[in-house]
Amino acid sequence: MTRSDPHAALVAAARTLAAEVDRLHFGAPVSHVYNPLDYAWAVHEAYLRRYGAGTKRVVFVGMNPGPFGMAQTGVPFGEIEAVRGWLGLEAPVGRPAGENPKRPVEGFACARSEVSGRRLWGLFAARFGSPEAFFADHFVANYCPLAFFDGGRNLTPDKLPAAEAAPLRAACNAHLRTLVESLSPTWVIGIGAWAEGRAAEALAGLPVRIGRVLHPSPASPAANRGWAEAATRQLETLGVWA
Repeated sequence: MTRSDPHAALVAAARTLAAEVDRLHFGAPVSHVYNPLDYAWAVHEAYLRRYGAGTKRVVFVGMNPGPFGMAQTGVPFGEIEAVRGWLGLEAPVGRPAGENPKRPVEGFACARSEVSGRRLWGLFAARFGSPEAFFADHFVANYCPLAFFDGGRNLTPDKLPAAEAAPLRAACNAHLRTLVESLSPTWVIGIGAWAEGRAAEALAGLPVRIGRVLHPSPASPAANRGWAEAATRQLETLGVWA
């Protein structure tokens, strides 16, 4: 991180990650791969530059882009109304190479809501009020920048064959380690058990505490019974929030 550009480390790390994962190849059952760090780079860079400066006490880490969130906006858990309305970010979004006709990228014109992102950013908005108050002490990242599809179905990276997952995890581990070394958090919180495990692997040896919260996915019955309350209790039990 340079004195003249406090965002340089995060921006450079994201560019490196985008280039490294672009070189990877994935076979069946993967039919399409989206890298929003390419076609939605303008919004992602704006997110890093507006909210990634300085040190953070807590870094939240998600799994990978959702089809109606980061895949549309370039922001982790990037539910469109949260990105545009609360984070105040909007920029032109391109189209991925080899676009999936069953999962088109419409950018900020997408009418679908990303439930996980609505729940996550909704909790932070309710608790902190402004994004400036939240990001003064917190940051949100995704472990893997790629969205995978099996036809029309979203395919999460934990379902990839081991031979394809290994080089992807190596690139994602290096990026997360650089991000955490730049932000110097006390806590890294996995959003879901898989993200917690990847964070523990990537950050082994660093002076950081690892924890997790329930994933806000609507596929989780527990999340559907009051995710914000459950996540808040988990963070308070850990001592992350008072």
